[in-house]
Amino acid sequence: MAPSAPVVTRFAPSPTGFLHIGGARTALFNWLYARRFGGAMLLRIEDTDRERSTESAIAAILDGLSWLGLDWDGDVVYQFARAERHREVVETLLATGGAYRCYATPEELAEMREAARREGRPARYDGRWRDRDPSEAPAGAKPAIRLRAPQEGETVIEDAVQGRVVWQNKDLDDLVLLRSDGNPTYMLAVVVDDHDMGVTQVIRGDDHLTNAARQAQIYQALGWGVPRMAHVPLIHGPDGAKLSKRHGALGVDAYRELGYLPAALRNYLVRLGWSHGDQEMFSQDEMIAAFDLGQIGRSPARFDFAKLENLNGHYMRQSDDESLVEAIGRLLPTLGPARGLGPELTPALRGMLLRSMPGLKERAKTLVELLDSAYYLYAPSPLALDAKADSILDAAARARLGAVRALLAETAEWNAAALEAAIRAHAERTGLKLGQIAQPLRAAVTGRGTSPGLFEVMEILGRETSLARIDAQARTGDTAPMNAA
Repeated sequence: MAPSAPVVTRFAPSPTGFLHIGGARTALFNWLYARRFGGAMLLRIEDTDRERSTESAIAAILDGLSWLGLDWDGDVVYQFARAERHREVVETLLATGGAYRCYATPEELAEMREAARREGRPARYDGRWRDRDPSEAPAGAKPAIRLRAPQEGETVIEDAVQGRVVWQNKDLDDLVLLRSDGNPTYMLAVVVDDHDMGVTQVIRGDDHLTNAARQAQIYQALGWGVPRMAHVPLIHGPDGAKLSKRHGALGVDAYRELGYLPAALRNYLVRLGWSHGDQEMFSQDEMIAAFDLGQIGRSPARFDFAKLENLNGHYMRQSDDESLVEAIGRLLPTLGPARGLGPELTPALRGMLLRSMPGLKERAKTLVELLDSAYYLYAPSPLALDAKADSILDAAARARLGAVRALLAETAEWNAAALEAAIRAHAERTGLKLGQIAQPLRAAVTGRGTSPGLFEVMEILGRETSLARIDAQARTGDTAPMNAA
């Protein structure tokens, strides 16, 4: 069902680290819902934790969202910069009786927590300053400001994912709005910011579900309408435990460096907890047209790395060759040094990659695999052989390479068709199987036991490089296997 009012969603990360993969899914759901209904998705950086918030984390969040293709509307809102507005709202609540000054000391609060622990009940503030006159406060004491929360009845959230969620007000204490140092709490800041930004739909992880009750009470005390809520189950690892470092990559930046395409990661994330019949593959337009909160399940989704890899391989095969070469180029600053490459593609390597891409992308599932499978295009001399190539190039195979080398040197045209015809004719003359010639030739030219089409590879490498590599193996096997390093 389409919302009756214009939709405004928001993504509100804390800049204390990278853009978590779970946060990326939350941002995607907010973005899709806003785009589905012609609304806006706003971005708010919740940087009130000044000790942990960093500029580098803010940059990582913005960069991660941009890489995923998730744009936001308007300027980025920074929560810390709005502290005066948050304090202003608290003054309003104090004036209307919706909040009060609490002079409980740290020692008193610790005693409350310890008593609750001994009695086996949740720790709650006991309301001792709820109805006392501030004139009774100790001299010089600085109060915290607490919400005068309702003590009877219920607080209810009609959640688009969780359904009707009810809290008994007697189980919710008077939460702090302003600390004794005058700094606003997270609960207050979120409510004020969402209201001032015109947010109509809050979509976030279900770890915030209890916060929804406390925030609803703040809205009601202020006489503001409560936004619609949707609390999405968290992402778990393959073992069913909450996704953590031990499961592997957590940040969007890590998936980029591992060679995943943003479109593939978007498609994978949208299907983590959301379904649309049996459809697995979605274009961006299809996602927007189909997305609805009612199709999000209540159980945690499990992150399946193998499924993501397979999906990414499909996207790579569907991608045009030029875009894949450009994507590899963007990864070279991090991937290049370990492979003896510079931070940028040379014109020669760019050209060879582009010509080789139809064969390369059929086998690879990530951009890293793609670059590694193209090793033969940029490898220094002598080639390092993988284990399979090393086993192929025994003494008999190296001897056959000598005869093949002479034949190839005399081939007038250096193209795939002419090279294949020459090798096939040689096999017939000598009574050898094609594989007995082609496999050692592949190992010598590429350093690998498998590769895209051998003759296409030799055409792209060119006569000089191909013959030099054959010479190195036919003569002395002037290399060491990769697994002997």
